Order: sequence, then structure tokens, then C-alpha cells
Amino acid sequence: MKKRKLVQAGMLFMMVAIILVLSGCSQAMVLDPKGPVGAEQRDLIVIATILCGVILVPVLVLTGWIVWRYRDSKSNKASYKPNWSHSTSLEIVWWAVPIIIIVTLAVVTLKYTYALEPSKPLKSDKEPITIQVTSLDWKWLFTYPEQGIATVNYLQIPEDTPIKFELTSDAPMNSFWIPQLGGQIYTMSGMAMTLYLQADEIGHYFGTGANFSGEHFADMTFDVNATSREDFDSFIAKTKKVPTKLTKEGYDELAMPGKSGVRYFSEIPDGLFEQIVTKYTNGQPIHNGHGAGHESKDTKKNETMNHSQMDHSQMNMSK
Repeated sequence: MKKRKLVQAGMLFMMVAIILVLSGCSQAMVLDPKGPVGAEQRDLIVIATILCGVILVPVLVLTGWIVWRYRDSKSNKASYKPNWSHSTSLEIVWWAVPIIIIVTLAVVTLKYTYALEPSKPLKSDKEPITIQVTSLDWKWLFTYPEQGIATVNYLQIPEDTPIKFELTSDAPMNSFWIPQLGGQIYTMSGMAMTLYLQADEIGHYFGTGANFSGEHFADMTFDVNATSREDFDSFIAKTKKVPTKLTKEGYDELAMPGKSGVRYFSEIPDGLFEQIVTKYTNGQPIHNGHGAGHESKDTKKNETMNHSQMDHSQMNMSK
């Protein structure tokens, strides 16, 4: 009797767990893509899940049925066949089906992997906009080399326009991720990675660092605002009027370990991104440490950023 109750409790727990997982799918941003890269990645996830489910669901159902059907009870009348050991038909089924699914999954994954190569330009009649991304402790620096401006923890892009992200790190390795636009890509010191993304709809999207990188890694989030081209041009014009300019000394201060709010800079040093990428080629230390003096650096940084840190309402940007 006790075993039966345990089996029933286990099956009930599995049903509740499945319901909870499925109920949370509506909150999964990767399943609600807003760009061509995110849409293809969503399709790959769905196809792979269905193919795996062809095996997983029958196995789970049969496992529950076998446990229930052949449970130990006094009234059990199941036939007893201790010498049964082989069935050609069953062997063919449980070997052929997984092989077919694995081959199908391999072909589908290969096709999507080639199509989703991160540095592959997106098909569009519009010229891509280049945005350079630098992961710091613990903040994101975005420089717009063609427009000559920079932002911290805020990214504004025009809709329906390919964005060419060039990415590096001036801190521990991190991972750049905008779930609704596309998959993550690593940022690494001394390396420049390329990632093409595009937002098909005007909207406000969530961006984050998807890699553990120290004490405040959870604060490495940033806002992504996809707007019309007119609003994007207005954002550029307004940012150019911000009094604070990003100098080389200002960047060195910004790169110190510490959190930051949203900041805007009307000018950037020439070749800043290239200097960040190549700064470690002469055997210099890889990044600033997380050790002693960290709190004093934070305090000093917070005292000097009050005139350059602004919220979106101050910029009066269109969402």
C-alpha cells in the first residue's frame, strides 16, 4: 500500500512539474523573437524539442505505465515469462526510430548553424549600422563610430535595419545577449567578435551579460530601444548635445570595476575600440582585478559621474 502511494505521489509530482514548465513558456523571451536571427533560432529550438519529444514522451509514458501495470500487489495477475529475452520487431523499432531522429536532428542543426553564423551579414536593402560593444566590470559601453557618440548600459537602434555589432572585453570574459533579437556571443579581451542582429519591430528589449564575471555580474543589464529611423536620428542629434565627452582618461575611469547607471557621451576618442582590442598585445595585465581598493574606486567614480549620468526622461527619447 505504501509503494502504491509513493508511485501515485511521484506521478502527480511529474504532472505538476510539466504544467508549471509549460505555463512559463509565455514568459520565455527566446520564444517571442522580434528579429530574423531570433526567429530562426526559435524555429531550431521548436524543431529540436519536437524531435526529442518523439522519443522522450513515449518513454516517460511507458515508464509510468510499466511502473503502474507491474507494481507489486496481491491482486496482480500479469503473466510471468522469466525466459523471454529477445524480440526482433522491438529491437528494430527502438534502434531505427532514434537513429532516424538523430540523423534528422543533425541535418536540421547543420542547416541552421550555417544560416546563423554570427558574422554573416543579414539580407537587407538597408546599409548596416556599426555599433562597437565593450564589456567592462560591471557595465556595457556602446560606441557608435559612424556617429561619434557613446552610451553606457543603453542601446538605441533603428527598426528593420541590420546592426553590425563589433564586440570585445576590457574585463573578464562575458557574453552579450539580447534574447528577443538573437543568441549570445562571447566578448573576450584581445579579440574582436562580429555579430549581426536586427529588430523587425519598434519596441523595448532586454539586454544582459550571460556570463558570471564577478561580484556584480547580475547588474550587467542594458536597455535596448528599437525606434523608427527618425527617432534614431533624433537620439543621435540629442546625444551630440550632451556636455560630457568620453576622453581617454574618462574611459580609464569608466573601466574601473564598479556599477554604473545609464550615461551618454557626445564624443569618443578616435580608434578607442581598436585600442581596447590591442591593448594586451604587449604583455600587459589582462584586466583590472576585483581585489582591494574596489569600494574606494566605486565611491570616487560615483562622485564624478553625476553630471554625465542621465535617465531616459532627461533625454526625452521616444520609446
